[in-house]
Amino acid sequence: MKNLFTAFFFLAILSIHGQETLGVISGVVSDASGKPLPFTSVLLEGLKLGVLTDDNGAYSLDKVPFGTHKIVASFIGYGTRSKTVEVNKNTNNIKLSFTLEENVENLNEVTVNGKSKETELETQGFAVNAINTQEASLRSIQTNDLLNTTVGVKIRQNGGLGSNVQYSLNGLSGRSVSIFIDGILISIYGSSFSLNSIPPSMIKNIEVYKGVVPGHLSSDAIGGAINIVLHKGAKNNLNASVSYGSFNTLQTNLNGAYRFDKSGFTVKASAFHNYSDNDYKISGRTIVDIAPNGVETPIVARRFHDAYRSTGGMVQIGYTNVSWADQFLIGVTASDEYNEVQHGTFVTKLPYKGRFLESDAILGNLTYQKRDIFVKGLDLNITGVYGKRNRIINDTVPEAYSWTGERRVGFDGEYLDYIWDSQNENGPTLAKIVRNVSSVRSGLSYAINDNHKVLLNHVYSGVDREDSDAMISLLENTFQQTSDLYKHITSLSYEVNAFDEKLNLNAFGKYYQQKVKNTQPEFNEDNTEVVDEVYDSNVDYTGYGFAASYIIIPTVTILTSAEKAIRLPSENEVFGDAGDNLLPNLTIKPETSNNLNLGFRLGKFNINKHGLTLAANFFSRNIENRIGLPTNADALRDSDEFVQYTNLENTAESKGIEAEFNYTYNNNLGFNFNITHMSLTTVNSGIKTDVPNVPLSTMNAGLRYTIKDLIQSKSVINLFYNAYYTDEFAFKFAAGTNTTGEDEFLIPQQFAHDFGLSYTFPKKDFVLSLDVKNIFDQDIYDNLSVQKPGRGFYFKLNYTINNF
Repeated sequence: MKNLFTAFFFLAILSIHGQETLGVISGVVSDASGKPLPFTSVLLEGLKLGVLTDDNGAYSLDKVPFGTHKIVASFIGYGTRSKTVEVNKNTNNIKLSFTLEENVENLNEVTVNGKSKETELETQGFAVNAINTQEASLRSIQTNDLLNTTVGVKIRQNGGLGSNVQYSLNGLSGRSVSIFIDGILISIYGSSFSLNSIPPSMIKNIEVYKGVVPGHLSSDAIGGAINIVLHKGAKNNLNASVSYGSFNTLQTNLNGAYRFDKSGFTVKASAFHNYSDNDYKISGRTIVDIAPNGVETPIVARRFHDAYRSTGGMVQIGYTNVSWADQFLIGVTASDEYNEVQHGTFVTKLPYKGRFLESDAILGNLTYQKRDIFVKGLDLNITGVYGKRNRIINDTVPEAYSWTGERRVGFDGEYLDYIWDSQNENGPTLAKIVRNVSSVRSGLSYAINDNHKVLLNHVYSGVDREDSDAMISLLENTFQQTSDLYKHITSLSYEVNAFDEKLNLNAFGKYYQQKVKNTQPEFNEDNTEVVDEVYDSNVDYTGYGFAASYIIIPTVTILTSAEKAIRLPSENEVFGDAGDNLLPNLTIKPETSNNLNLGFRLGKFNINKHGLTLAANFFSRNIENRIGLPTNADALRDSDEFVQYTNLENTAESKGIEAEFNYTYNNNLGFNFNITHMSLTTVNSGIKTDVPNVPLSTMNAGLRYTIKDLIQSKSVINLFYNAYYTDEFAFKFAAGTNTTGEDEFLIPQQFAHDFGLSYTFPKKDFVLSLDVKNIFDQDIYDNLSVQKPGRGFYFKLNYTINNF
């Protein structure tokens, strides 16, 4: 809290410096036929201010100083055009478009485009992928679907919409991977606010760092990090979308922004609503109908108690592109969630009907960004979140059900009830978890000159948690436990460019601190007094790393990165969570890993209208004190309903390769293919073996084709096809050399196919789309062998108003 109040006070002082605005110049670059030219260079001559156009040929130059400027647009293979404009108080939001003529004499040459923002990020040395979300905004797909097509990334999900999601990067998942929204951990917002809750139209791009995480994110992740970068600008726009499809799945999004040109005052807002019955068909060894005499008959069943709903939104007000701030926004984020629970950790023969979770959150947020704040080259970035989250676990229904959806009947013909009076064997509960959460991220960077830069970053996050249960006595609730966890991560980075910017080097160090305090009231030996049993821990660690890239020739770049990474245990791993069937482990230790990446990138090559890119990365991880589930099937099966994370005894070693190929033709046809193959081994019972519940070989392929002017002039039809392959893997260790009966723990080889079609109307403001997921209705299994939805059809309407 102290850090957050300091930030507010600092920003209040800054605001007295005035609100003089700078100018914005934006427009579209196209060829003579009107087709947009992506990745065209647009520069202000005489100033170090320039951008590349996006996939739609659009560009925006922000913070243009008042005066007369010459704007130059150029693209290899085309002529150069320039225009002169004047920016002043009366004309500070200028629309300026260019039409470039093709240079015929260059058509047969091999040329190289300037780097897009995504390519620039991917050639800085880190093992990173930058994902453009434009495709997701057109289709009935979620952010997670887009991530699942990325090389080295595997989305692990325990069921349908709203089920628990883990993000696997090169085989490491769970809390080994940090998820950020503009640098703030998404876990701060609670389970009701997920990546799929963020409208794709709000996302600028997604950064996926594998193994080595840069210092500016100040993350404690050994597997990597995913950072969702939202649009920073305040372009006046409104976007609304609604999607409906199989399993009664409804998803709606609304977001918009408006900026007053003269004052710079800005309003940004977004809202979402998601719902699904998740009543898809499932089958397998545990999906049976149990007769009164106990005879079990395998069946194909529909999930019948698995509905999910989440609703929420965010409102921010403040100033953008003013003299004292690039961004100064304060706002509030609120969300609410209802989630029915069909079974425990595993899919058991006895499903739940009556157990559900309710969550809500309300958090205040602050964002402040300013380049050249006191001196040229000094940039400041502060983001803060503070608020409250609540979660209720409701389980008071004693009736027993089978997978037919009907109540179970006993030998006597009477309905059966559980003797523990609830669906979960732990007994009836109306447990409530109240969390006060806070997070402040601050970053200060100074560019000494064009070749040297220093960055200092710090992130604080804290959780104050109280647990209670309305099903226990008032006296017991009076003495409920309290659980607090506080974390500080500080990083110092140094960046250098040398040899005419061919060499890029980023070296960083990180300092980690974590404090855990748990107070659990217990009766003394003769039950005459309540005594607080206190667990208190305060630990600190250091880590360090680097990333480097070298451009051999403009089309060949080699990259390497390494880090001694630390991963501090999460709140749920330490304190547990009855809603997720997690037991506490107060003494769990941080895990550490020595991570190494070595890769190369070839291209982008442009040969006539063909574009080619090839990239590969070799990776190695050496993980100690790995946090995971118990190491054998017997321990896993002690309870089909609860699990406890623990430090596994033996070191795990991961080695592998990932490769990606991209091909485009005339901006109409696009094809991408990626493959990841790895080993993740440890020692179990004296035998070196694969770590369970980890897919070791995956492949993805995607095909996109664009048809223009087919139904209407200036309309666009996009066709999409995606294929996903996952090799067979087990979610338990083999019992030595005897594998008899191990088949039940194998997740079979899987091959799924998706198809999508979108139609963009001539004015580019209205898009219709149809998506078919899992076209051939394959049985698809995932984390701990929980089956995912079969074939589904989804229809989406998307409407956008720009520059109103």
